[in-house]
Amino acid sequence: MDEPHLLIVDDDERIRGLLQKFLMRSGFLVSTARDAAHARRVLSGLEFDLIVLDIMMPGEDGVTLCRSLRETVTTPILLLTAKGETEDRINGLEAGADDYLAKPFEPKELLLRINAILRRVPAAEPAVQAPKVLHLGPLRYDIERGELWRGEDLVRLTATENQLMRIFSAGPNDAVSRESLVEQLGRSGGQAQERAVDVQITRLRRKLETDPKQPRYLQTVRGAGYMLAPD
Repeated sequence: MDEPHLLIVDDDERIRGLLQKFLMRSGFLVSTARDAAHARRVLSGLEFDLIVLDIMMPGEDGVTLCRSLRETVTTPILLLTAKGETEDRINGLEAGADDYLAKPFEPKELLLRINAILRRVPAAEPAVQAPKVLHLGPLRYDIERGELWRGEDLVRLTATENQLMRIFSAGPNDAVSRESLVEQLGRSGGQAQERAVDVQITRLRRKLETDPKQPRYLQTVRGAGYMLAPD
């Protein structure tokens, strides 16, 4: 298998250099960009397996770039945030990021997060005797391919949204706890990560539901978590 190709977007030259060396030693191909405009130029000519994106940059910030990229690409995005800036993290997840890591961080922690995200991307094996397609009103989810369709149109899912669909599709009409979702998404526990899962569920509902505030298919089960209830 080819080495995954990462793009690091950070205005701090020292951090870019350190991360590039560390991640290349860890078996990745690594490109870098110094700001959002530079990143757009790089992305126009190359495809990446994952983007590591700093939020705080001069000019266009990381959250704005993330939201813009999500209109056209599903490449996983890991945001780097200032420590304690909870609002930045929530905004980043709502903009379509797959995960976040607070600065300062240990490079090993970044490596763990990157590998956890990349593990979500490949197609998972379908469960034995499970239905191959789930119908959700006008939508259908192909479990084997990990694709959500509305008629002839493919609905773009991020890697994390796709992994959530796979988790729920493995047991339709079974509630999955927030703790279990955090664990299956390969994240360290804690309330902050449970809140992050809530944000991802909210984003996924916008793609699944006619009225995301009154969900019919991705339901909240009080005291138990979330459940996918196909037709």
